[in-house]
Amino acid sequence: MTEFKNTERELHYFRLRVSVVGGFVFFCFLLLLARFVWLQVYKHSDYAAQAEDNRISIVPLVPTRGLIVDRNGVVLARNFSAYTLEITPSKINGELDTVIDALSELVEIQPKDRKRFRKLLEESKNFASIPIRTRLSDEEVARFTAQRYRFPGVEIQARPFRQYPLGAVASHVIGYIGRVSQKDAEKIDAMDDAANYSGTEYIGKEGLEKSYEKELHGITGNEEVEISAGGRAVRTLSRTSASPGNNLILSIDIELQKVVEEAFGDHRGAFVAIEPSTGDVLAYVSKPTYDPNLFVEGIDQQSWDDLNNSPDRPLVNRPLSGTYSPGSTFKPFMALGALELGVRTPSWSLHDPGHFILGNHTFKDDVPQGHGTVDMHASIVRSCDTYYFMLANDMGVDRIHDFMKPFGFGELTGIDLENERAGLLPSTAWKRATYKTPERKKWVAGDTISLGIGQGYNAFTPLEIAKAVATLANDGVVMRPHLVKTIESGVNLERTQVVQKESYKINLKQENIDIIKRAMVGVTSEPGGTAYSVFKDAGYVVAGKTGTAQVVGLKKNEKYNRNGAEKLRDNALFTAFAPVDHPRIAIAIVVENGGFGAAAAAPIVKKALDYYLLGKRPDGKITPPAVSNDAADNDEPAEMEGDDDAPDETAAPAADTQGNKRP
Repeated sequence: MTEFKNTERELHYFRLRVSVVGGFVFFCFLLLLARFVWLQVYKHSDYAAQAEDNRISIVPLVPTRGLIVDRNGVVLARNFSAYTLEITPSKINGELDTVIDALSELVEIQPKDRKRFRKLLEESKNFASIPIRTRLSDEEVARFTAQRYRFPGVEIQARPFRQYPLGAVASHVIGYIGRVSQKDAEKIDAMDDAANYSGTEYIGKEGLEKSYEKELHGITGNEEVEISAGGRAVRTLSRTSASPGNNLILSIDIELQKVVEEAFGDHRGAFVAIEPSTGDVLAYVSKPTYDPNLFVEGIDQQSWDDLNNSPDRPLVNRPLSGTYSPGSTFKPFMALGALELGVRTPSWSLHDPGHFILGNHTFKDDVPQGHGTVDMHASIVRSCDTYYFMLANDMGVDRIHDFMKPFGFGELTGIDLENERAGLLPSTAWKRATYKTPERKKWVAGDTISLGIGQGYNAFTPLEIAKAVATLANDGVVMRPHLVKTIESGVNLERTQVVQKESYKINLKQENIDIIKRAMVGVTSEPGGTAYSVFKDAGYVVAGKTGTAQVVGLKKNEKYNRNGAEKLRDNALFTAFAPVDHPRIAIAIVVENGGFGAAAAAPIVKKALDYYLLGKRPDGKITPPAVSNDAADNDEPAEMEGDDDAPDETAAPAADTQGNKRP
């Protein structure tokens, strides 16, 4: 009986255990069922999409970058395809240096290639593959392909490359592209159309390549590619083609650009030529130049050091950001201001003793004996400093400032390049806001005198000076300078004119403008004119003005040494427009440390005008001009006299090409 009870008890516990286990199993089954329902019903669409994403890869199709051509269709920036050897560091077997050493046995890899690769590796960590060699030959491609199995993570890609076929010509205008850096990637992520840059490895870094990046880039396409479990492409499911970038048609005449760059020789400086009636920039020169092709794939260290450490600073865009005292090229505007404000009449004259005395300070003209009796016309033709010392004193700094500002002095021109720098047009308010101590804040009469001859605190960019000269040539109508004339669609080649409207018209009396223009013609056509020797045989009527500006200040009674160290010599300037009756071109040029404007700057302008107006090249060849010159000059100029346009020895120091006053 006892045994029976024990058996019943064990059976009861056994059934109880089975029930518990069964209940637990059933509970687990319910959990699995609930999870199954959750995954298959409620989350079905999400996981189906993820599965589809794993099966389908979206591959961006990078568009072809737009071309850049000059006003006559000469290609300045283009694209071509070439093979590139690329490494994906995360996929290689073994040490990176070992892999590169092995590759170098098949494909030539120079030390500069390794340095550039290391630099790109540091800067471009967000990219899957990095080029170790670009533009491989067919033989190199064949050698690597035969040994491809030895190098997992190394591929040959056919990629488009940017090329600047004219090399250093107009490099500061065109700029260059380069691989997207981490900083660039952050900027792209912040853009509204960031998705359009998916897969993009190159972006505009300088010049028009940068300022018109969105126009040139195009619209990115994509491919839907089915991927196997092993990660290989099986088939293309759909494709949206990329739309090529738009082409830029510039206002630049690249042949004129070449003439000017060659005429500069080894001199440093800037040259800007503008069509007054439209604001078209016909030539834009910053010397020395550089080859933008060096930057496309990442410049090697040696080339970078050569450019960055050069005392000639070839990377500085001088017309855009270099500031210079305008020297005597400022005098025609001073004379026009005197007429408009009623401070002078054309016939008002003085007997020039060769100096102007203010208090206990003497401001000296470059001609110690003076110019004799000088009226307004003669003051411009012979560039009499004393006339403008006195005029500046009579006008005062604030009236000078208020008259000059509408011409664009001290203001951004608005040209279609980034990083433009405004010059300095001084005033009493500017000095109060700039300096800290009460003594420095105060504007004193002596500060004003040198302004009259374009020195002292005056410091303008070549672009500002060229815009002002173009405005004078255009009878006071102000046009914004621009480099892009037309944008051509990369899809259907339809062209959109970049219409440049009149910004504003300065309220000037035409008879006063004509007086100044006649005097500027006298500079180039009258005996005694400071540029007469250069233009006496020109086949056109040109209005001009020479200028010479100090780059260092002189102590009292210190004499300027014209044969001293080159970096301490005067800057040479010249402004001009021609033909005078219907100006087609207005020019401003600065030759750094060139000396006299008539000796260093005017001859370059003469070569530019000879080409643009007459089709004459420096080598003697004749190219038909784009538009016939119907305003040629038939005057018979007489003998030449020297250039009186030398600097005032007591003027304040000029600004350098970084806008800093030299001591």
